[in-house]
Amino acid sequence: MKFPFLLSFCLPTLALAAPFVAIKDGERFAYKVGFGIFGHAGDIVISGQKDATAGREAIAISVLTNTQGLVRSFYTYDNSAVALIDRPTGRLLSVKESGAEPKRAIDSEFQIDYDKRVGNYTDRVRHERSQSVPIPEGPDPIDLISALVQTRDWNLKPGEERDVVVQFGSDFFAITLEAVGYEDVQTPMGDFKTLLLVPRMKKDPKGLFKRGGQIKVWIAQDDKHLPVKMQLKLGFGAATLSLNSYKAPGIQ
Repeated sequence: MKFPFLLSFCLPTLALAAPFVAIKDGERFAYKVGFGIFGHAGDIVISGQKDATAGREAIAISVLTNTQGLVRSFYTYDNSAVALIDRPTGRLLSVKESGAEPKRAIDSEFQIDYDKRVGNYTDRVRHERSQSVPIPEGPDPIDLISALVQTRDWNLKPGEERDVVVQFGSDFFAITLEAVGYEDVQTPMGDFKTLLLVPRMKKDPKGLFKRGGQIKVWIAQDDKHLPVKMQLKLGFGAATLSLNSYKAPGIQ
């Protein structure tokens, strides 16, 4: 799952499979995306919905991404990504992505085979990018968005960390997520005292981690523990997601 400015980005280390609780049926997070001088470059909406199409108790986590405002006048981007997760075990089953960028369509699928311990990535537009990749040692992988939202249930304290395995694009990433400290954050929903969490790839970095990129997540320190802010910093700027609205599960 990804945002046009490479924004996208983990379940805690567990000895046994655990039920998926990161995003619940009917829950919805809407973020306003700022990039550089553009205060509203795009929108990202994350939601969960029960899914029985796989013949099992599953939940579909959808992420809808669109550019907005002036940015959309020169960079039209519409993207839909859906991660299917087995709820009783918390296992990611597949991620499907579709949409369009100015230069090409987007049509890909990532299927995980736990018996063979591989992920099979199929890119139907750029066929040369299709590949099979081994699942790293550690907890079962989870998609990036579900991973970031899941951090609200960890109750980490500054100085603590968790090892995670994340599916991102066509590959897996073994990451350590560190609790850095408390910060005050302003969002369209109000002001929050938050805990700042930073994922790092300490061993054999690749992708944006190898290029010096950095991801940050701010978790509100109240009774809801919502991820009220996320950020991706790269050499040419930073894309920031600020929580604009939230719908709890069970609310119409």
